[in-house]
Amino acid sequence: MPSTGRADTVVVLDFETSGLSPARGDRAIEIGAVRIVGGQVRDRFQQLINPGFRISGFIESYTGISNAMLRAAPPAGEVMAAFADFIAGHHLVAHNAAFDRRFLDAELAPLGLDYRGEFACSMLAARRLFPAAPNHRLGSLVAYRGLAHDGVFHRALADAEMTARLWLDLLAEIERRHGLAPVPFRLMQQLGRTPRHAVDRLFGGCARPA
Repeated sequence: MPSTGRADTVVVLDFETSGLSPARGDRAIEIGAVRIVGGQVRDRFQQLINPGFRISGFIESYTGISNAMLRAAPPAGEVMAAFADFIAGHHLVAHNAAFDRRFLDAELAPLGLDYRGEFACSMLAARRLFPAAPNHRLGSLVAYRGLAHDGVFHRALADAEMTARLWLDLLAEIERRHGLAPVPFRLMQQLGRTPRHAVDRLFGGCARPA
């Protein structure tokens, strides 16, 4: 298992993909990730991935990633082997984590690679802590919380950076409301599964005095 159970020591990742489902043949076309240690960004990973086929015009427009860019990119095997090394020893965070986990698993499996960390979802956590947000899309939450960003969306590293800022903001909000720091990673996983009306009760059992 990962060497730390702290929620402020994780890898935050984001995939750009050719479509919505690896079960229907869609592939990763870019991966970006940020390694956070003790609440500080320590390293980054970004790489385009050649999926082995042309992506649609819609995906080109949506992501800004062209077929010409992908033709020049390395194949998935090369990229994912390097990424498996990058995430080794860490738990993982993504916004709408179920989506990114499906693609991570689908890209690693043919290579016989795996990872030992578990996933937590910043979107589910934000739904519990920030129910008054207009919606819980990443860009909307960044604006709602007044977090810094460079205006770039739907590129993997930019979205991973924004997710990392949101994740750290969630941890800071938990400390402010409940006096809990550092926040355990498993508590953040549990938060995402907790009904909204039971969130205060969840933290009530583990808050520390100020």
